[in-house]
Amino acid sequence: MKKLKKLIVAAGLMLSISAFTLTNQAEAATTRTIQSGETYWKIAKGFGVPINSLMSANNSKTLIAGQTMTLPNSLISVADKDLMARLVRAEAVGEPYAGKVAVATVVLNRVFMSDDFPDTVRGVIYQISNGYYAFTPVANGQINQPADAESKRAVNEALALLGKGNGSLFFYNPNTATSKWVASREVTVRIGNHVFAK
Repeated sequence: MKKLKKLIVAAGLMLSISAFTLTNQAEAATTRTIQSGETYWKIAKGFGVPINSLMSANNSKTLIAGQTMTLPNSLISVADKDLMARLVRAEAVGEPYAGKVAVATVVLNRVFMSDDFPDTVRGVIYQISNGYYAFTPVANGQINQPADAESKRAVNEALALLGKGNGSLFFYNPNTATSKWVASREVTVRIGNHVFAK
């Protein structure tokens, strides 16, 4: 939970910075004009920012078309979003969209919610444990294939939902998994051919 505390402190710091001058606000976030029909949820998942951070940065329950809003920076870089989307495509090809979001959520939970994993997206995805990569697509090269649009959307949605899930840290296909250890973990949800666990 140490990482969760760091995330909360970082979010608080970002909000404090945005409360100062316009110069400091520009460094912490960007502004954009609200479009008709937009909601916090649509904006959060469209830009890949946590909905809680977006709402806190704007201090308003309703959005009014034509007004300016603050759009906090994403918690991860564009390169990390692409890497995650490539992993999602490789791990969840043929799975329902919700399963793709859940795979991306596992990566984010490992980075931000658990002390048992590296503190970066790249570190989590390329982690080696007991001589094996944590994710099969890294070992077999599928991670190098371009991400599809649905996988990119799934990553943004997982970022928007950060901190609102059920804490999944693992996923596996029970029909092909060979690890008895992962099957012993507490199941959080089943989506398509994958079981998610913590």
